Amino acid sequence: MSDAPADGPLRDRLRRKDARLDALRPGDDGGVMARERLSLPSGDSLSIKLMLQERLLDEIDRQNIGGATEEAVVELAREFIEEVLVSEDLPLNERERRRLADEVVDETVGLGPLAPLVSDPAVSDILVNAPDQVFIERFGRLEEAPVRFRDDSHILRVIERIAARVGRRIDPAHPMVDMRLPDGSRVNATVPPATPDGPTLSIRRFGRRRLRREDLVRFGSLSETMVEVLDAVVRGRRNLLISGGTGAGKSTLLGALAEAIPADERIVTIEDTLELMLDQRHWVRMETRPPNVEGRGEVTARNLVINSLRMRPDRIIVGEVRGAEAMDMLQAMNTGHDGSLCTLHANSPRDALARLETLVLMAGLDLPSRAIREQMVSALDLIVFVRRFEDGVRRIESIAEVVGMEGSTALLEELFRFERHGVVDGRVRGAFTATGIVPRFWPELEQRGIEVPAAIFRREEPRRA
Repeated sequence: MSDAPADGPLRDRLRRKDARLDALRPGDDGGVMARERLSLPSGDSLSIKLMLQERLLDEIDRQNIGGATEEAVVELAREFIEEVLVSEDLPLNERERRRLADEVVDETVGLGPLAPLVSDPAVSDILVNAPDQVFIERFGRLEEAPVRFRDDSHILRVIERIAARVGRRIDPAHPMVDMRLPDGSRVNATVPPATPDGPTLSIRRFGRRRLRREDLVRFGSLSETMVEVLDAVVRGRRNLLISGGTGAGKSTLLGALAEAIPADERIVTIEDTLELMLDQRHWVRMETRPPNVEGRGEVTARNLVINSLRMRPDRIIVGEVRGAEAMDMLQAMNTGHDGSLCTLHANSPRDALARLETLVLMAGLDLPSRAIREQMVSALDLIVFVRRFEDGVRRIESIAEVVGMEGSTALLEELFRFERHGVVDGRVRGAFTATGIVPRFWPELEQRGIEVPAAIFRREEPRRA
């Protein structure tokens, strides 16, 4: 908790709170006045907790501290609950009182019932569909969580609390919002009329420690030889596109491959929500911003890509290409910004090219399809396709080189693939294999002094997953 003194308005609110709490302390009636004021039940701890939550919310509303810092709100809430518990003759020991105070504060001003899920490092996704339908992804598998909300209002209260932290607004006029928690987790929330059955909440969590290349090899996401090849590709400043479906591990792989970027190069990353964690110090992060309630202040990915070109970057990394910025990214790759990396939602390497072409058309330029494809073929060197398999493991399914055009069709040559052998005990079995094709740009890497023998592409991969 910060030791900084409260500002003037907050200090005044604290004084007012103290005055109210003085009135709640037992008087000559031995505490009857406090019980009548709060109407606290004398037994059931759940009922006590619910009543305390309601009174705490009233207290927060009365003091109008929604815009105060998180630390100040939590401090006020904790003191309020502790004072009330002291003033009451409740059948709770000291340990039970502390636990009750912690639970009430967490569930009222924090993430509510989701607090223990957020603190679990094994949970990667938290999905709230309804008060009694909370699901989590743990170790790649979806399961129902043993937590519940009281009702839709309870979910909405948590959503509004998260939104207030980041200065966002959600209501029937603005029923969808993307946000970020202090730990970097990405949050999407919806309320009616966008979701007529009630509010929903989706939280994509990111580990406190970035997964490194050796971690991905250990998990069976790719082989050591594939790491060696991709490392050489990044160091050799070839342009690389990582494609895959939602939750396939694109951003994780992107962060792992970025380890190969030399420390003396300037990196500019562009993301919708800050996720990437890089080792390099010479790194500038840029983030998009939606328009405010007046429809102003929007910062698009395209704005950031264009601006990044004026920042003297050695590398441009786009966390996810999803709009008109695709055209500017391709132009950057074709005008001297070699070694750029980006991700794209797609269902196969071939689909990645088709989707990229569609996104370029969103720039509003009247370009023929052949001209766009020529731009893509000229800009891109490799397409890495990742897939989340039914056993929950994210694996690189294909690494393909973009080799040129045949008529109006872009050509791909697969260098590595994951050959599936079956399912044993619920786990997908298979092997990463090389196809025997050597990339056409490999001699250029050797000229740069990157000593990885071309024979690496001609031997079968021993690594099984």
